Amino acid sequence: MLKIGLTGGIASGKSLVSTRLRELGAVLIDADALAREVVEPGTPGLARVVAEFGQDIVDAGGRLDRARLGTIVFAEPDRREALNAIVHPLVRERAAAMLATAKPGDVVVQDIPLLVETGQGSAFHLVLVVDAPDAERIRRMTELRGMTDNDAVSRMAAQASRQERLAAADIVLDNSGSVEDMMGLVDTLWKERLAPFASNLAAGKAAPRTGAPALSPPNPDWPVQAGRLLARIRRASAEVLDADHIGSTAVPGLPAKDVIDLQVTVSSMEAADRIAPALGEAGFPLREASVRDTPKPPDLDPAAWQKRFHSSADPGRPVNVHVRVVGSPGWRYALLFRDWLRANPDAARMYAGMKRELAGTYAGDHCTVGYAAAKEPWFTQVAWPLMDAWAASSGWRPPSYSVAQS
Repeated sequence: MLKIGLTGGIASGKSLVSTRLRELGAVLIDADALAREVVEPGTPGLARVVAEFGQDIVDAGGRLDRARLGTIVFAEPDRREALNAIVHPLVRERAAAMLATAKPGDVVVQDIPLLVETGQGSAFHLVLVVDAPDAERIRRMTELRGMTDNDAVSRMAAQASRQERLAAADIVLDNSGSVEDMMGLVDTLWKERLAPFASNLAAGKAAPRTGAPALSPPNPDWPVQAGRLLARIRRASAEVLDADHIGSTAVPGLPAKDVIDLQVTVSSMEAADRIAPALGEAGFPLREASVRDTPKPPDLDPAAWQKRFHSSADPGRPVNVHVRVVGSPGWRYALLFRDWLRANPDAARMYAGMKRELAGTYAGDHCTVGYAAAKEPWFTQVAWPLMDAWAASSGWRPPSYSVAQS
């Protein structure tokens, strides 16, 4: 199933988006609704809240007095933390039970107001943030919900900042316009990204890619995107020793195809095969079960350059995942090449010039195979002697891991 984490600040319009996604066919798990459910009269959750906050926190009918409780927890951060420590585990337990009933191909949307604050982003294939300017959110709270300005600002201050939410977002939906504008954005997102992503996951296949090699200007958001992807990969399996952002998008200021390359470090090729299903479930299906990098000096034995190759099932974010054994020549080359380019602006400019020339040569192609193959002689004949010399002079060393080889 495709797991979407939906969040947004108070009065951002998150409920509007969740309702539309459910209408389009998503399975909705609403954390706010579950938070109310787990403290209904007679529940262990309510008993624990009463024990923490006192009997005055329930009304004459025995129900939780939410207005009274809200006044307390939004004014006193330590009391808010105490409440969260009671309610959040209960909500996660109920959400997990609902998630277990979802079927392959389903789009499961978990509406979680405090997703960013609780650090849950890596548990989802995508984090979707509904965004609106702070001033507009205050207007909605005061005009539509009857809050005072102070209450509105206090509620906002109790949540992550707008900047923190945007940094955690794979997708941002701007809800500063009309309801119709928002509905149009959600419908397009569903048709062009969410439904195809879910279909690819169910089929265990990567999103298709076509088109000639096209270089994009350097994007400062590439490393931020890579960080979110790496967190999901590290979470996928305990056999992932490490995961790194490699390739051109990992080098600041370097033009590149808009494809993020990641390297997953494992202890052996057997481990690489064992984690393949977990990477697939995380959104990166196996693309080639047995493949080798082109051998490069000093080790030209093809058998030493084995890897496994995965790609993203997400049509909105092309990703290559290279699974390599720690200490192997391909693993070392990828890290050294990245670090050499980062440390040597002249080398990065030389590489960019070569890429631009080849992108022009292969501009009429329908795929990037020819472009990729044409770069290989440069890696061996030009890059290798220079980067090897830089490693020796700078004292560069790859990471080391204390693991039992399997």
